[in-house]
Amino acid sequence: MVQTGPVILAMNHQSYLDPPLAGNACDRAIYFLAKKTLLKVPLLRWLLPKLNVIPVDQEAIDRSALKALIRVLKAGNGALVFPEGARTLDGNLQPALPGVGLLIAKTLAPVVPMRIFGAHEALPRGGGGLHLHPITIVVGEPIYFTKTDLHPREGLYTRLSQRVMDSIAALQLE
Repeated sequence: MVQTGPVILAMNHQSYLDPPLAGNACDRAIYFLAKKTLLKVPLLRWLLPKLNVIPVDQEAIDRSALKALIRVLKAGNGALVFPEGARTLDGNLQPALPGVGLLIAKTLAPVVPMRIFGAHEALPRGGGGLHLHPITIVVGEPIYFTKTDLHPREGLYTRLSQRVMDSIAALQLE
């Protein structure tokens, strides 16, 4: 894992358990995006800002959250992002959205692909409660980007996001 300087940790998104487990897998402080509605919960409204959470409006493209992440990365910090945007309904990988591609294009921060297994079974989206189930995070090798990767400009964000998602998909349990 990249220990100093800017880094984007990019992981598939299965469950509410993903952010704290990804944070626990890191040896450094990282910033997270969390849906703005979580800040309506009194305990979370107090706790999340202390955990480097940046609120994001999932109802629309939240430019302020993306700008905040760009500032975090340009300041040399790490940020966790979920290229799929939202938790999976069925446990399978979902298509990447262009947001992580935008972050890469604006910062050229290296990306560490991460894949979580078992979190969907432990706490699935849509209910069912918490179940005892093994959870494993597999961490891949960093992907380094250069200005050459930013050409051609057409479809850039989607192309960069897909490259990251392909790296996540390639990670397997051993």
